[in-house]
Formats: sequence, structure tokens, C-alpha cells
Amino acid sequence: MSETKEILLYAEITRSKYIHTVFFELAQKAVELAGKLGDCKISALLFTEPNHLENYKDGFLKSGIDKVYVFESEKFNTYNTELYSKLAIELIEEIKPEIMLIGATNEGRDLAPRISSALHTGLTADCTGLDINEKGQLAATRPTFGGKLMATILCKTLPQMATVRPKVFKPLKNDILRETEFDIRKPDLSEFRAKTEILDFVKTLENEINELDSAEVIVAGGRGVGSPEGFELLIELAKALNGTIGATRGAVDMGLAPKTIQIGQTGKTVRPKLYIACGISGAIQHLVGMQDSGKIIAINTDENAPIFETADFGIVGDIFKVVPELIKQIEK
Repeated sequence: MSETKEILLYAEITRSKYIHTVFFELAQKAVELAGKLGDCKISALLFTEPNHLENYKDGFLKSGIDKVYVFESEKFNTYNTELYSKLAIELIEEIKPEIMLIGATNEGRDLAPRISSALHTGLTADCTGLDINEKGQLAATRPTFGGKLMATILCKTLPQMATVRPKVFKPLKNDILRETEFDIRKPDLSEFRAKTEILDFVKTLENEINELDSAEVIVAGGRGVGSPEGFELLIELAKALNGTIGATRGAVDMGLAPKTIQIGQTGKTVRPKLYIACGISGAIQHLVGMQDSGKIIAINTDENAPIFETADFGIVGDIFKVVPELIKQIEK
């Protein structure tokens, strides 16, 4: 193990060719963790096409990153599990970081277990909290037992790995400028043959309206929505506001919405500028996933619903009367 400890972050490049926002949230937390570990540097792992690094440099320079391991190849125009995990494993075996953090995106949830399995190390998935304990170990917290308990998990092997939900940590408020070193590597992949190949990405209606990780406006429904027709109304409202749709676990359990749009302790954590809660009672399991939204508007027939204590504005009424009127006013 090197004398200087190292925290390695995965810098995911989206299909729109920008660094996923979860990386900057991880960078904020890594700065905090590195301070508790003492002599510790923060590095990043980036896979990119040749001549694209300049597009991303500024983000690393301002995020407290000491070193970026840049792998360049034409093959990195789309994500490939086998290729990315192979090179990530080789890098980890070379630099031996204490900790590796990956965003719990679709890509991160695919990549992280392949790495941890190959390295025979532990992985705490879908974390909502990270800390360093008194022994200098990564203490990763995540919901367990269906969200009824929060468990803090320690890893006995290195690197200590965790995936972290987007929007759980806030990105840095102020730039942390570093003289970031860029270690550019051009691996010879001429002999590499992937078992699978991505031919195309096809958006469904669900993910057209469900970009929760980056949404500025979210319209969410709970049990009180009551029917699929109610959720169709919420989708109309979300479209009118150029927003996306979300749901509580109760609504998902009733079959009103898919689990992919679940918000809360056992779903996604979101921080939109505007959150409209429709037919949502306000249970703590849901609140932990959306309480940091910029403005919260609650619509509920029960004037005593706990959601009104969290909301900035409340409307006591039936969504089948309130929402159509909102849509009409917005379209004007």
C-alpha cells in the first residue's frame, strides 16, 4: 500500500457527453472524507474518446481532484461493462486506493459489482451516507429491511467500495482549485473483443418523462392519486411544466407507477427546484427523498396531512379538480 492514502472516484460520462452530476456530489464528500483520513489524495477515473479531455478538464480543476487517470480510446464512445471493468481493475491493482466511490446510476450499478467481485472486496450499494470511523474505515450507511432501518456497513478489505445515490450529497458550493495532474493513458485494445455490444438506445415513454436525477420540476403522486387515470393527469401536469413524474412507495405498491420512479428512502433522492406532491401523506420514508427540494407544493384532500408541515405552499382539494385547473392556467 502506498504511504499516501487515495480515494478514487468514477467520473461517468453521460450519453450527452457531460460528466454526470453525481461525480461532483461524490467529490464534495471525498474532500470531507480525505480531511478525516489525513494524508490522502483524491483521484478520478475517466474513460473518454480521444481529444475530448479538454471538454471535462475545468470540472476536475475546480472539484478538489488531485489526479485524473484518463483512458482514451475510440472504443469509449459508449459504455461497455467488460472493457471498463477490466481497465478499472488493472488501475486499482496498480494504485491500490483505500476507497472507491461510484454513483449509483444505471451505469454505476452495473460497473461497481463487477469490479468488487473481481477484486474480492466488499461493496455497499445505494448509500445515503458516508463517514470515516475512529479506526479510519469507511462507514457506509444505506436503508435496509425495506427501508425500516438504516444500516452502517464496514468493509474489511481494500479498496472499500460504495455506490452512492445521486442527489444524496450536495455538490460543492465553492470551487476547490487544485493543480490537477492528468495521467493520460492510451491502452492497446486491438485484441479486446467484447461479448456484448450496444447497438442503440431507445427511449420509452417512461424515461422520456422520468429524468429524476437532473429534473428541475417533479410532479409526484402517492396513494391518494388512487388510479392510473390520476397518474395520467400528473403526467400532463409534468409535461406542461417541462418536468418529470415521480411516485411514493405506496403508489408503486398499488401498481399505479413503476418502481423506477419511486422517490424516498427505498427509491431515489431528488433535489428539484419545484416539487409538487399530489395525494402524498408525507411519511418520513418519502420525505427523506425530497425534503431538500427548492419549493414544495402539496395537494391533498386531508388538511391534516403531515406533508403540509413540510410544504412551502398547500392546496386542500381533489387532484381531479385542482390539477386540470393548474394545467389550464399554465397553458395560458
